[in-house]
Amino acid sequence: MAGNIPSGLLEACLVLGVSNERLKDIHLTQLQGKGKEPLVEAEVLQVHAPPFVTKESSSNGTQQDLDSAFCRGQRRRSFKKKRDRPLSTISDSGQTNEPVVSGSDDLSVPQNIDLIALLQLCFPDGLRITNESREDSYHFLVFTDVFGNQTHGVVAQYCKPVHYQQDNGIHQNSQQLKKLQRLYTTFSICVISKYPYYNALRDCLSSFLLQLKTSRMCDFEEQVKEFSAKMALVPIPPPGPLNVVFNLRPFLIELPSRLDVDRPVMDLDLHLPFLCFKPKQILQIISSILMEQRVVFLSTNWAKLTLVSECFMVFIHPLRWQHPFVPVLSRQMLDFIMAPTAFVMGCHTSHFEEVAEELDDLVLIDIDKGTVSSSTSNRFDLPDVPLTAKDCFIFRAKGLQLHYDLDVCDAASRSDINDQRAHRRQWQRKVNSVILNVSMELIVNIFSEVCDFLNYEHRVFNSEEFLRSREMTDHTFYKKVLDTHIFHSFLRDRLNQRNDAFTRMQLNIRSSESRRIKTLTVSPRRPTMEAINRKFVQPENGLNRRLGMSMPNLADHRLLTVPIRQTSMGTMTFQSAAGSWSPSRPIKTFKLPDFPPPLSYQYVQNYYNDLIRDLSKAISGASPDDSALLARYYYLRGLVNSVAGKRLDALTDFQSLYKTDMEIFPAEMLNVLVESLPVEERKTAERRPDLKRLISRVKRESDRERARPVDGGSVKRFKLPKKHLHMEDFVRRVQESGIVRDQGTIQRLFEALTVGQQKQVDPETFCFFYNFWKESEGASQDVDLPVVVLEHLETDECVYKLSSSVKTSHGVGKIAMTQRRLFLLTEGRPGYFEITKFRDIEDVKISSAPFLLLRIPTLKIKTSHRKETFEANLKSECDVWHLMIREMWAGRKMADNHKDPQFMEQALTNVLLMDAVVGSLQSQKAIFAATKLAYFDKKKHEVPTTVPETTSETLKHKINPSLDQTAPQAVDILLYTPGQLGVSELDGGGNPKLWCALSDGKVLVFDAASWTMQHNSVQVGKSRLNCMLAVNQQQLWIGSKDSFIYIINSRSVSCNKQLMEHRGAVTGLALEERTDRFSQTLAYSCSEDSSVIVWDVSTLQVKGQFRVPCVRPQSLQIHNGMLWCCGGDCLLEVRRNGTVHRKVSLPNHLLSSPRGFSSFLLFNESEQLWAGFADAGELCVWHCRDLNKPFIRIQLKDCTAVVCMIRVKNQIWVGCHGRSPEGKTRGKIYVLNKDRYTVEKELMAHEDSVQTLCSAEDRYVLSGAARADGKIGIWKVE
Repeated sequence: MAGNIPSGLLEACLVLGVSNERLKDIHLTQLQGKGKEPLVEAEVLQVHAPPFVTKESSSNGTQQDLDSAFCRGQRRRSFKKKRDRPLSTISDSGQTNEPVVSGSDDLSVPQNIDLIALLQLCFPDGLRITNESREDSYHFLVFTDVFGNQTHGVVAQYCKPVHYQQDNGIHQNSQQLKKLQRLYTTFSICVISKYPYYNALRDCLSSFLLQLKTSRMCDFEEQVKEFSAKMALVPIPPPGPLNVVFNLRPFLIELPSRLDVDRPVMDLDLHLPFLCFKPKQILQIISSILMEQRVVFLSTNWAKLTLVSECFMVFIHPLRWQHPFVPVLSRQMLDFIMAPTAFVMGCHTSHFEEVAEELDDLVLIDIDKGTVSSSTSNRFDLPDVPLTAKDCFIFRAKGLQLHYDLDVCDAASRSDINDQRAHRRQWQRKVNSVILNVSMELIVNIFSEVCDFLNYEHRVFNSEEFLRSREMTDHTFYKKVLDTHIFHSFLRDRLNQRNDAFTRMQLNIRSSESRRIKTLTVSPRRPTMEAINRKFVQPENGLNRRLGMSMPNLADHRLLTVPIRQTSMGTMTFQSAAGSWSPSRPIKTFKLPDFPPPLSYQYVQNYYNDLIRDLSKAISGASPDDSALLARYYYLRGLVNSVAGKRLDALTDFQSLYKTDMEIFPAEMLNVLVESLPVEERKTAERRPDLKRLISRVKRESDRERARPVDGGSVKRFKLPKKHLHMEDFVRRVQESGIVRDQGTIQRLFEALTVGQQKQVDPETFCFFYNFWKESEGASQDVDLPVVVLEHLETDECVYKLSSSVKTSHGVGKIAMTQRRLFLLTEGRPGYFEITKFRDIEDVKISSAPFLLLRIPTLKIKTSHRKETFEANLKSECDVWHLMIREMWAGRKMADNHKDPQFMEQALTNVLLMDAVVGSLQSQKAIFAATKLAYFDKKKHEVPTTVPETTSETLKHKINPSLDQTAPQAVDILLYTPGQLGVSELDGGGNPKLWCALSDGKVLVFDAASWTMQHNSVQVGKSRLNCMLAVNQQQLWIGSKDSFIYIINSRSVSCNKQLMEHRGAVTGLALEERTDRFSQTLAYSCSEDSSVIVWDVSTLQVKGQFRVPCVRPQSLQIHNGMLWCCGGDCLLEVRRNGTVHRKVSLPNHLLSSPRGFSSFLLFNESEQLWAGFADAGELCVWHCRDLNKPFIRIQLKDCTAVVCMIRVKNQIWVGCHGRSPEGKTRGKIYVLNKDRYTVEKELMAHEDSVQTLCSAEDRYVLSGAARADGKIGIWKVE
C-alpha cells in the first residue's frame, strides 16, 4: 500500500557513462592508432533515490524511521557497483574520495527501473569516446510497467574532457602534463519522475549542468546526490488552479498542476505537432492511434520522438492508449517492432528502410518531413476520421496562432531571464488551452452520439444500431475503432457516468433544442422535418448543424446551411469558446522556500517547517470564497505534514478538503496514512471526533473500493437472445435493445407477444419483433416528402407510420401519421390533405364499403373541424390503424387535460409497439395481442379523463423528471433559484433554475424559463435527500439521510464539498440573513438525533452546536431572531444558545398520533403559527404572541395527512396525502386564505401524495409527487 503515496518530483536520478578501466583500454587503443571513436559499453555509475535522510540517521539517534522526502516507500533491489568507483577516481592527481552514500559496493535501485534498457535509452546512438567536444543535448523517455503505469525520464548528455599521459595515468584539468592527448567522454544524467514534467525537468538539469561545469570532478558524485535530494523535496501540486514554483539558480522553475483530476500532467508544448504536420496528417495520425495500429514515429532528433508522440496521447483524451508505448528505441531495441500487438514506438530516421522492410502494416510517421505513410506504400491507406469532424478540425486548426515571435514582436525586451521565461510559459499555456479545446471537440464530434446507444442499467452498447446511424462513408472507420481496447475503456467510463472533459464539452456543444428532444421525450429515433430538410439542402461536404453550433466563431456560409449569429472569421482567440470543456481559470503560483542543505536531517526538517508556515500564511490570506485555491493549499500542507511526521496535522488538513474541494481528496494516500499511525497517535486521533469520523470514513471507502470490479465494470454488446425469455429476461433484453425503457410498457409488450401461449417469448418471435421495429425505423428515415407537404408540418414533427396506397373519400393516397396529426399524401400529383389533428377527433370506427360483391373494411374518422367524415378503405390494415388512431386520440386527450406532454409521447410509443407486434406475429391473434398495448384507450374507459375545472385552470404544465429511468422516482425536494444578471452560460447561465431531488440521491436541474433539463444529473450520495437550501448565489446546501450536508456549486452544477459534523439524518436547514454588511451569514441545520449545528456560511466552520428537546426534528425556521424547530411531538422556539423559549405541544385530540407534526409556517405581520400533521387531514393555527390562546382548526376534505406547506402571497398552499372515493392514493393541494382560514381551491394534483412544494417568485407553485406518480406540477398563482 505504501506505493500508493504520491511521490515528489524525483523518483530516481542516475548517472551513466564509461568506467575507468574502459577509459584506460581506449587510451591504449588511441596511442596505437587502432580505430577512431569506438563504440563503448555504457555502465551505471550512480543511482540516487529517496529517501536521502531519515530521522534515524540524525544526531539524536532515535530509532523511529521517518522519510524526510516526498517518497513513495519504493521497493528496491541491489545492483552491484563497479569496484573501481569510476567517477571518484577520475579526479585530480589520482586523488580518491570515499563515497558519500556508504562504504558498500551495492547501489540501491528502485525495482521498477530496468537498468539494461536504461543504458541503451540514455545513449540511443551509442556511447563514443571522441576527439571533439559536443554540445549538451536532451531527450525524453517513457517507461511502462506490466500494469500500464508510466514513469517518465529526462536525459541530459554532456561532454567532459579526459587528459591522457603516456604512462597511462589519467588526469583532468592538470597543467603539468608532459604529453597530452585530449579526448572527450559523454555522461548521461537521467532524472526519472512519476509525472511527465518534461520542460520542468529539462530546466532543472540545465541549471544543474551550469553548476557542474564550473566545479571539480572530485565533487561530482556529491553534487549529483545533493541535486537529487533537492528534487526529492519538491511536492507535486494537486489538480487545479495552483502551480508550484521553486528556485534552482539561475532559473525559477514552475511545476504546472493537472488541469483536472481526470487529466495527466501537461508540461508539453502542444503546438509542436502543428508545426511538424499539416492538419490532414494530424488527423491521419489520430485515426491510426484510435484504430490501434502499429505506429512508428521517425526523426533525426531523439527529443522530438517523445514530445510529439506524447502530444498525440493528449489529443485523444479521454481515450487512453493501453498498448506498448516506447517513443524512443535504440538500435539494439529495433526488434521490439516485431511485437504482435498494437504499439506506438519511435526510432531514428536512419532506420527507416530497415523498419519498413520488416513488417507490412506499419504506419510510418516522419516528423522531420511531416509525412504519414504505410510500410507497404507511400500513401496512407487507413480510413479517415468522419468527414464532418474532419472538416471541423481542419477549420479550427487553420485559425491557431502558433508562433510566439509573431505575438511578441510589439513587446518590449525583458532584461530578466525569469520574466522572459514566465511570459513564454503564459503564452504556451494559452496556446495549449486552445489546442486542448480543438482536440477535445474532435473527439466529441467523433464519439458524442455513442452515449445515445448505451443502456446504463445493464451496461450494454448497441454497436449495430450505432453503426447503422452513421454515414456510409464513415462505416469503415467506426468498424475498426469499435473493436479496440481504448474504445472499450471509453465505453466503460461512459457507463460509469464519469464526469470528465468529454462529458463537459458534450453538454456545452449540444444546443438547447437537442437537449430538449433528448431529455423531455421518449420517442423512438425518427427524423424530424427539420432533419429531412437539412438532408436535402445540405451540401455534400458541409457540416451538420450540431457540429456548427459547437463552433461559435464559425459563420462561413459555405460550411453551414443554417443561419447562425454573425461572428468574426478571424483567427481563433485564446478565450474559452462556448464549446470549451472547461472554463478558463486564473492560475496562482506558490513559491517554495529556498532549498536547505538537502543531506542534513535537521535542515530538511527546518525546510518543512518553513514550508508549512508559508502554506499557513497563504491559507490565512486567501479569501474564503476562493475555496478551490484554499483546497490546494490544504492539500499541499497535508502532504508536507505527512512527510514531516506530523500525521495528525496532515489528517486535519486533508479533512478540510471536504469543505473546500473534495474532488481532490487523496483517498489512497489517506488510507496508507491511517494504517501507518503509531498506537499512541491512533489513540489520540480516536479521541478527536473530527478525526475519528475521518478515519472511519476512509476505512469504509477503502472497503468499498476493494469491493468494486478491478476493471471498472463490464461492457456488453447487444445481441439477440438464443433462448426463451421469461418476464424478467424479456424486460432486460428490451431495455438493452434501446426500444423502450419503461418497465410497465415492456410488461404490456410481454403480454402482447405471449397471447395464447406460455408466458415466455421464444427467440424467433423476439427476433421478428426486433427486426420489424428496426425496419420500420429505417423506413421512416427514408421517407421522401415533397416540399408542398413539408410546408404544412412543424419542424419537430416526424412521420412515424405510412400506410400502403388506399382509396379514400379524398382520393387515392397514403395515410401518414405524425405525433400531432394524420394527413393524406395524395398520389398522381403530389399533394397534402390534412385529415385531422388528434385533439380534434370526435370518433373513430370501423365500417365496411361495398365493392362489387364484396364488402371492404373501411376506417371512418369524424373530426370537430369538418362536417363530413373521412373514410379510407384500409383493407387488411384497417384494424391496426383503428387501434393506433384510438390510442393516439386518447393519449392526446390525456395530455391536454393533464397538461402533460409525456402522455402523448407514451401513446406514440404504444402505437409503434402495436404496429411492430402486428407485423411480427402475422397471425389471427395479432390484433388481439396489439390491444394489450392500448393503455390510454383502456384507461379512458376505466377512469374519467376529465380534470376538475379548478385544477385544469390552475395547472400550467407537468414535467416527468424520471424519463431516463426504468421506473418513476419520487420527487423528494424542489427548490427554485432566481436568475443572475451578468452571468454567462459558461458560468451557469443567468436563467432561473429548478432543482429537483429524486429518491435515489440524484439532483436534476431545469431551466425555469423553459422548463427544459439543463444539465446531467448530479449524484449526491446514495441516500434519500431531505432538505435543500439556497445559501447564496453560488452555494446550494442539501441535507441527506446519510447524515451529510452536500454543497452544490450552483454555477458549475457540481458537488465538491461536504459537511460531516452531524451524526444522524439531516432533516432541516435554515438561513439567517446578515443584519449588516460586516456581520456573518449563519446557517442552521438539524438532524434526527435532535442536534442543531450553527454554521458560518463563508468559512463552513461550526460556530455552535446544541440539542433540542424534541423527537425527530424535521424542519427549521428563523423568526424574529429566534429559531423555531418542528419535531414530531412539539414545536419549539429556541434562543441562539439552544435554550428553549416556548413550546407548542400536540393538541389533545392528536396525542395518540404516532408521527405528530409534519410541517409548520410562521408569519411576521399576522403573528400566526400554522402547523400540519402527519396522521391527520387538518391544520391548526396558533397566535404567536399568546400560544395559550385557543387554536383554530381547519379541516381538509379527503385528506389523510399533511406533508408540506408553503406561503405564496396571501395564500397557504398545502401538499397532502389523500384518498379517492375508490380508495386509491391521490396527491391533493389545498390553497387556503391565511386571513379567513378557508380553503379557496382544492386541486387534484398527482396520482400519489405531494412530497414537496416550492414557489417561483410568487408567480408559480411547483409540486413534486411520490414514486407512483413521480412528476412535477407547475401551477399558476392568482
